[in-house]
Amino acid sequence: MPVNLVAPNPRDLHPVKGVALGIAMAGVRKANRRDLTVITVPAGAQVAGVFTQNRFCAAPVQLCRAHLEAAHGVRALVINTGNANAGTGDDGLARARSVCTALAAHLGVTAEQVLPFSTGVIMETLPNQRIEAALPAALADLDAAHWLEAASAIMTTDTLPKACSRQIPIGGTTVTVTGIAKGAGMIRPNMATMLGFVATDAVLAAGLLQPLLREAAERSFNRISIDGDTSTNDSFVLVASGQAGHAPITRLDSAEGSALREAVIAVSEQLAQAIVRDGEGATKFITLRIDGGAIAAECRQVAYAIAHSPLVKTAFFASDPNLGRILAAVGYAGIGDLDQTRIDLFLDDVHVAKNGGRHAAYREEDGQRVMQQSEITVRVDLHRGAASATVWTCDLSHDYVSINADYRS
Repeated sequence: MPVNLVAPNPRDLHPVKGVALGIAMAGVRKANRRDLTVITVPAGAQVAGVFTQNRFCAAPVQLCRAHLEAAHGVRALVINTGNANAGTGDDGLARARSVCTALAAHLGVTAEQVLPFSTGVIMETLPNQRIEAALPAALADLDAAHWLEAASAIMTTDTLPKACSRQIPIGGTTVTVTGIAKGAGMIRPNMATMLGFVATDAVLAAGLLQPLLREAAERSFNRISIDGDTSTNDSFVLVASGQAGHAPITRLDSAEGSALREAVIAVSEQLAQAIVRDGEGATKFITLRIDGGAIAAECRQVAYAIAHSPLVKTAFFASDPNLGRILAAVGYAGIGDLDQTRIDLFLDDVHVAKNGGRHAAYREEDGQRVMQQSEITVRVDLHRGAASATVWTCDLSHDYVSINADYRS
């Protein structure tokens, strides 16, 4: 069961002016499953994307990068679940192109104006003909209110759809930011095995969307880890339809730009945390905060070392305050001049270690009390400077093994 996560209420998901979503059953992997999503955006919309850092990236990721670089103006996104179209070579690229060409023909645009996305099993042939046959049904289903339906259609091993929305006033009008995401396993920084789609109807000057997206990714999807694997298909896309009607935002550090930044980041963070809460087999949601770093990068380095440690994660699953495992992870994080005699470790309100050793007042029962909670904060103070970083992760349970052992069954 997900950790303190509930399915979103469709009434809380606000339509984004100019953006429509349609869902259909293509039978990509299983029959009678809504596994195909089409998202259309208006002419003149801005679209930006960031993608996996895995060098063995999937065919749709390669095409997305090429189509965005071509800068012909994106008009549609097409997303299938059940098949990742990764590890499929030239044939996979040809099949992804075929899907783009088919959707473009329906919409009267060029194939380069379509971005394809896939998620599911790696090294299996994409059944592009089934996808193409289902495109008319997805287009007939287009509706500005179909965010929850789309969130459900892009799921793989997720147990709940992930979607959220924010509205803010800009220039006397209401601006909406709404997003969906999927992901539950093969999750770690450098993007996660996730797809994330966030849209806003804000009006932005050219050149602002990509830096806004990168900042949102850095503060959200690049701060989560479930199992330390980096996927082949990770994609995070931000759309600005430009339909809200206010004067264009020309600077992200202006009052209007800052308000939009915070709304986009808030939606992205909520989606990223939902992925961790729904991590495969997760029973605990863990916030890792590293303070006192010389620079933020080393704080992230320490946080990731803790988040990726199977020994730490299994101890959390067992509610076992075997907290020396956390100190060991801090030590092997790769900070060459780290002074272990200055490290403090806190488990929620419990001061576990002081100056690199067990705190005199620490009691095992205090640690166990915190470890039994479903949400836990681990704080490490390196006492090297003023930098800090936060990463979100979960425990590692028996169910994680079972889910991934049976994934293709």
